[in-house]
Amino acid sequence: MSYEIKQDGKFKFIEEGNGEPLVLLHGLFGALSNFNELISHFRQTHKVVVPMLPLLDLDLLHTSVGGLQKYVQKFIEHRDYKGIHLMGNSLGGHVALVHILKQPERISSLILTGSSGLFENGMGDTYPKRGDKEYIRHKTALTFYDPAMATDELVNEVFEITNNRLKVIKIIALAKSAIRNNLGEELSQIKQPTCLIWGNNDTITPPFVGKEFNRLIPNSELHFIDKCGHAPMMEVPGEFNKILGGFLSKLKTPAATV
Repeated sequence: MSYEIKQDGKFKFIEEGNGEPLVLLHGLFGALSNFNELISHFRQTHKVVVPMLPLLDLDLLHTSVGGLQKYVQKFIEHRDYKGIHLMGNSLGGHVALVHILKQPERISSLILTGSSGLFENGMGDTYPKRGDKEYIRHKTALTFYDPAMATDELVNEVFEITNNRLKVIKIIALAKSAIRNNLGEELSQIKQPTCLIWGNNDTITPPFVGKEFNRLIPNSELHFIDKCGHAPMMEVPGEFNKILGGFLSKLKTPAATV
């Protein structure tokens, strides 16, 4: 299913449903389509918002995790969202982490899936000669447990990006920014309830990364999904939505008083 892309000023985004805002941030090679199943499920209970992150549209100086966080901050303030459940996948998780550390006031909870911010095997490490589509197919397939998830459509999207010299420079700049911007010493400052949903077969941010986030973020819970790679909300949307739904439901239930 495709959703209407709205425009408000310089911001493009999807906004579906009503209720508490569930804001979704996609990763480096991500797109709005990554969240189709998630939007369909949660728009019944939440206002699901997916901003189009300007990964390749910022000037080179601001093509960084910090530059993306500033964009997200301006978007949230412009739309005046409050009580946000902020979710990020991969680089989007990293942006979410920087945002909650800098601007925690509007955030009620944090959801990370395959997030960078501690360690990642990036795609920006080794780039082929432009035009090597089979290499791109192989690298894209590594995102998933099931290589068949790397459809022709997805491979073509990534291939188009990597076949443009300026876009490749920006991809590498973002990947290097993510590696430099290690948040290990700051994660203990996060006070919001945090849900970590990880693929047991994630090769980009392996399971030990999820465990380390769980150890460092005080009020966090960790869920692993078997036979699942770096993008659980795409590969196993049913199980992902069940875990996320359970987490969001718990937040609505007042804590039992002793």
